[in-house]
Amino acid sequence: MRVGIYVDGFNLYYGARAIMGRGTGGWRWLDLRALGSRLIKDHSQWTSSQTRVVYCTARIKADANTPNPPGPREQHVYLRALQAAGSTDVIALGNYVSRVATAPLATANRRGRPVITRPEWPIRVKDDKVGNLPDAMFMASVARREEKGSDVNVAAHLLLDVLQGTVDAAVVISNDSDLAFPIREARLRVPVGAVNPTPNMLAGDLRGAPSDGSVATGGISSRPQT
Repeated sequence: MRVGIYVDGFNLYYGARAIMGRGTGGWRWLDLRALGSRLIKDHSQWTSSQTRVVYCTARIKADANTPNPPGPREQHVYLRALQAAGSTDVIALGNYVSRVATAPLATANRRGRPVITRPEWPIRVKDDKVGNLPDAMFMASVARREEKGSDVNVAAHLLLDVLQGTVDAAVVISNDSDLAFPIREARLRVPVGAVNPTPNMLAGDLRGAPSDGSVATGGISSRPQT
């Protein structure tokens, strides 16, 4: 059985860091093919004789504003290690962009949703004519560094491999709800498992049931406890 493993690199990286802790050794150097094979063995009834690993990420830019100066070099070493060890079949690179974003100042509620910050003592906003402005909004300009294209690359490689008959089943390692449509379409043709690499709940749009589509999803539908 040929099983495709489609990895959203940044989703996996930040999820693993949140679960394992930044200072814990080992998780930064995951053997992706071994990870995929273990997921299949421990969380499905599939018999895998061959895995195809597609790793989707973006190269971190090295510049004066990089908050983690060693990051680009460490990422380069990891990508070379993946290739040298035969841990991936395809490394699909998106773009890493830096920009300035302006947004209302906010804090997170218990579910991580933004709560807009309003004027309260000891800081109030006052207009000479109107008086206090309790509904005023504080605006903040911040530097944003983010990757673009990883989710699109995951979706494209998944659908291409399924439609071309390259794989008989698939595992998508991501908790990005933007992948709902390609996963749903792929499930109409082959078994597809969605693995959540983050400490959050699996995005509802990615959940699958054994009765989905024309084939069973194989039961891989949540973050494995490993």
